[in-house]
Amino acid sequence: MKISILGTGMVGRTIAQKLLSLGHDIVMGTRDPAETLTRNEPDNWGNPGFADWHKANSAIKLVPFGETADGADLVINALSGHGTLVGLEAVGAENLAGKILIDISNPLDFSNGFPPSLFVSNTDSLGEQVQRALPETRVVKTLNTVNANLMVEPKALADGDHSMCVAGNDETAKAEVAEFLKEQFGWTDVIDLGDITTARGTEAVLLWWVRLWGSLQNPMFAFKIVR
Repeated sequence: MKISILGTGMVGRTIAQKLLSLGHDIVMGTRDPAETLTRNEPDNWGNPGFADWHKANSAIKLVPFGETADGADLVINALSGHGTLVGLEAVGAENLAGKILIDISNPLDFSNGFPPSLFVSNTDSLGEQVQRALPETRVVKTLNTVNANLMVEPKALADGDHSMCVAGNDETAKAEVAEFLKEQFGWTDVIDLGDITTARGTEAVLLWWVRLWGSLQNPMFAFKIVR
């Protein structure tokens, strides 16, 4: 498959590397590829700067947002919450029409420090905002309740015995994404929450998630729905 990933941060890189290792053709979208390739400062977690990372993963193409969706079989939004709508506008609604967009962004607001709040919640969600901005795109919210490593390797923890949810208006798209999560990443328990409004619930989980991270001092944890 040709899979396009929006965003060049840790989450986007982790997903890109995994999908590349599985034999997919991977494109990463960014505002300015030339500028992005000058970034070589390690991030807050000690991960290498993008320039060094890309040298080690040179098979991954880096293109401007406007070219990201060209010929893509699947698009994954790994942008920050604040960057999501701006980035998607740059990609172009017409270029995303009819495509499945996996949205893993969260509306985290760090303006008052850590832990963050949510800049949209309760009566709306970032997932819903994405769907309204892209009415012809088949948006599926998922993977936003675990850290990047567990997104692509759920079996790294408890043999993968934990749960992931999908939310979206298009039933066929949700089924295809659920199958993608199982076949490509190894998720075994994928729960269909319902339409895109149920993204309010999974995004709200982040208020708990960041506090668990603070308490456990380790982001390698997940949720199991026992029923």
